Amino acid sequence: MMDYNKDTGSYLSLFAALSYGIASMAMVFINKAVLMQYAQSMTLLTLQQLATTLLIHFARVMGYTKATGFNVETAKRLILVSLFYNANVAFALASLKGVNIPMYIAIKRLTPLAVLVAGYFSGKGIPTIQVTLSVILTAAGVIIAALGDFSFDLFGYGMAFTSVFFQTMYLVLVERSGAEDGLSSVEIMFYNSILSVPFLLFLIIATGEFPDSLSILFAKSTSLSFLVILILSLVMGIILNYTMFLCTVVNSALTTTIVGVLKGVGSTTLGFVLLGGVQVHALNVTGLVINTAGGIWYSFAKYQQKMKNKLPRVVSDAEAHRK
Repeated sequence: MMDYNKDTGSYLSLFAALSYGIASMAMVFINKAVLMQYAQSMTLLTLQQLATTLLIHFARVMGYTKATGFNVETAKRLILVSLFYNANVAFALASLKGVNIPMYIAIKRLTPLAVLVAGYFSGKGIPTIQVTLSVILTAAGVIIAALGDFSFDLFGYGMAFTSVFFQTMYLVLVERSGAEDGLSSVEIMFYNSILSVPFLLFLIIATGEFPDSLSILFAKSTSLSFLVILILSLVMGIILNYTMFLCTVVNSALTTTIVGVLKGVGSTTLGFVLLGGVQVHALNVTGLVINTAGGIWYSFAKYQQKMKNKLPRVVSDAEAHRK
């Protein structure tokens, strides 16, 4: 029975990591495709969160999920998770307007560095030499790639770096909330989406997107191709939210960032040829290769560290069983 539970847990961890990686990679291209036709990023994010809230609510009412109803005390504890999540996505969408996909992914690959820094200040200790060097290599790759970026957009870069900060904060908070409150991925996603709506409605009014964004949306809705991409964006927004929270709760915030680094390898390659492609420069390509190598090295180093930390406990368990 114990072996069965362990196997089930391992398969769930693997499924959570793989599904998050695939959904995350797909979402970058889908959002980029939508924003190329519809630049109102705050309205797009609001629609994604409304769709998530309604889907989970009706699924709960009809008995398809065991998620509990809205609880004010739980909502208070998760308000920061929601704020950091929306800030991350809002800045990420804003950056995609001016930053090409390979450079966007390279910058987002700095999230492990931010997670390590946050972990150090929260008392998790100093990272290993391999982890430190791999993170430095990743950061150096971003700088080199930026120097060779023909389409350099200072505003877009600033938005992407700000997104990295907020992504780090919400990953750490999600990991803590899932562990302390015993919430499922669906429940965290439900609270996140429903708490997001008032905040986002305020933003689309404050930024001046509303009401023009709705009239533009109605005008664009006559295009079948745009409608397909928009609906796909809403559906993938729900899938991405679920898989991200699942991966973080089942595994850890660090695992989620490692998966994000690995999926970036495929996204970077596809980003050079999809959605208009990217102007190729030797310096830019060199920087992206260095950045990717640093990301892979980082993932390998963290995996080795995780296995090493598990080993003593496995040995002691075996010895205890023999006794």
